[in-house]
Amino acid sequence: MTETQEVTTETRTVAFLVAGEGVERVELTEPWEAVTDAGHTAVLVSTDDGEVGLLDHLSHAGTRPVDRTTADVSAAEFDVLVLPGGVANPDALRQDQHALTLVREMVEAGKPVLAICHAPWVLIEADVVRGRRLTSYPSLRTDLTNAGAEWVDAELVTDDGISTSRTPDDLPAFCDALLGAIRGAD
Repeated sequence: MTETQEVTTETRTVAFLVAGEGVERVELTEPWEAVTDAGHTAVLVSTDDGEVGLLDHLSHAGTRPVDRTTADVSAAEFDVLVLPGGVANPDALRQDQHALTLVREMVEAGKPVLAICHAPWVLIEADVVRGRRLTSYPSLRTDLTNAGAEWVDAELVTDDGISTSRTPDDLPAFCDALLGAIRGAD
C-alpha cells in the first residue's frame, strides 16, 4: 500500500431486498456472507414482517428472518442495494410499490444497485433500465430489451451504478462487484 492509499474502516450498510417467498438461497446467502465477512452490515428488507422463504431452485431451503419491511425504509439508510433472484421472489417484489420506490430512490441517489438472475424484473418495473446495458437470466432478455435496455450475455455487467449477473454460477463475479461497490461508496 502506498502513502496515498487509504484504508476504509467505515462500516457500510447493505440492504438485501426480497419478497416473502421464492428467494434463491445462494443468491441471498453468498452475497450476504461476502458483506458480513468484510465487516459491513447486511439488512434483510422484505415486503412483510416475519421470515422469507428460501429455495434451492424449486425445493424449499429454509427461511431467513426479516429485519425491516419495505414500508419502513428509505434509500437514505443504505449505501448499497442487492436484489437476489429466484423466479417467484422478483415477480412478487415488483408488485410492491414501497420496494419499487426504494429501488428508484437508490438509483436516483447514485447508490450502487446489484441484481442477479430474475431480479432485473424489479429494475424494469422501477423504470430504471432504459438506456442501460444489463444482463439477467436469459429468459428476461426480451423483457429488458422491451423496457429499453441493451441485454448482454456476460457473467457481470455494470452500467451507471447498476450491476447485474445471470445465474448462481456468476456469484463469484457478482460478490466481487458487490464488495467493489461497497468500497466505491466511500
